[in-house]
Amino acid sequence: MTVLFFYRLFLFLLSPLILVWLFIRMIQGKEDRRRFKERLGFAGHKRPAGPLIWMHGASVGECLSMLPLVDKLLKEDPKRHIMITSGTRTSAELMKKRLPARAFHHYIPVDFKSAGRRFLRHFKPDAVLWFESEFWPNILTSVHEADIPLILLNGRISDRSFCRWQHFPYIIRSLLQLFTTTFGQSAEDAHRLEVLGAREVLSVGNLKCAAACAPYQPSVLKEMQQQIGHRPCWCAASTHEGEEILVADIHTALKNIYPKLLTIVVPRHPQRGNEVEEIFQGKDLIISRRSRGEKIKATTDIYLADTIGEMGLLYRLAPIVFVGGSLIPFGGQNMLEPMRLARTVLVGPHTFNFREIMRHAKKKGAIIEVKDKMDLCGNLVYLLKHPETRQEMGHLAEQMAVSEMGVLNRVYRALEERIKNART
Repeated sequence: MTVLFFYRLFLFLLSPLILVWLFIRMIQGKEDRRRFKERLGFAGHKRPAGPLIWMHGASVGECLSMLPLVDKLLKEDPKRHIMITSGTRTSAELMKKRLPARAFHHYIPVDFKSAGRRFLRHFKPDAVLWFESEFWPNILTSVHEADIPLILLNGRISDRSFCRWQHFPYIIRSLLQLFTTTFGQSAEDAHRLEVLGAREVLSVGNLKCAAACAPYQPSVLKEMQQQIGHRPCWCAASTHEGEEILVADIHTALKNIYPKLLTIVVPRHPQRGNEVEEIFQGKDLIISRRSRGEKIKATTDIYLADTIGEMGLLYRLAPIVFVGGSLIPFGGQNMLEPMRLARTVLVGPHTFNFREIMRHAKKKGAIIEVKDKMDLCGNLVYLLKHPETRQEMGHLAEQMAVSEMGVLNRVYRALEERIKNART
């Protein structure tokens, strides 16, 4: 393949710079120093005996969407093991907490040909399930050449990606042709994948709809509820750069109406904790920070929850949840998680990563879409004043989220047909 040859040549020429970049990331704490060899394709885990399925997702969102399928695959075959790979420390730490027995996490190797082949020689997976849209040509080609079933799950092609890939049809077709089967996240994604050259394309639903409610510790929840008491409270979850300043302005405005207001802020990337704290300090707001073990006091304006794997706890603290990544053109984060807990959920106008879910939710009146900061502020004023509206919307949100959970069985049935002839 000509394109693959030039890609490999490009990586070879840049390999010294890539290694320096990885080393700098390690110094900055963005790479796991103890497990750095895994990024170079050296095994950090013994290959378990019996069938092994390898599942890859880029980061936290993809890894979380895998968990129901992981449980299902393990339940259906007691001899089966599952390896999850991802590329971020946050996802690795979360998987360490959430993965069941017979499943383990490994960092994805850098896409050097030698690293990928070293990784495959050690683990010899019986099937590979690739999530969403992070394509690594060398690794995918090595899987394909080893004649291992390679299946794209929850495949997603954004508007921007679809437009861009149409200018490079040979490249994307070459990548998609490596997959034996492709599952589109929605009917529209399936159509786009087919247009771009994928072979067998199916659309049975979005696996993010199948995730169970996030876990929590009841004793910790009770303690924090006591700290909050009867204060009016809302949560700004999975916020991105550019959104925390808007949340600070909203809190300041709302405090004129609700002097005891508490705003819980959960940055999408906990390592931004210091940066986010400075934003709120710049607005003269009093902050309690979870990563420092600080409690919510009567004077606390902002509870900064810059920790990992605690959304199940934090969503249960506030009856109203704004889901971030949506007031900026990022595409939104998963709004189904708070909806399953019967929260009243608000999102901004940029939710193109969840277009199908949003269409269903708006049709059922299960979510509120706001236009901007002022619209979000106005809706919060109303919702804080009308608990009966919150309760009704929370009920509709829960109903809608639960109704979508049948996707797991549909995906599993279609998947089982395509891996039953593999070495599993």
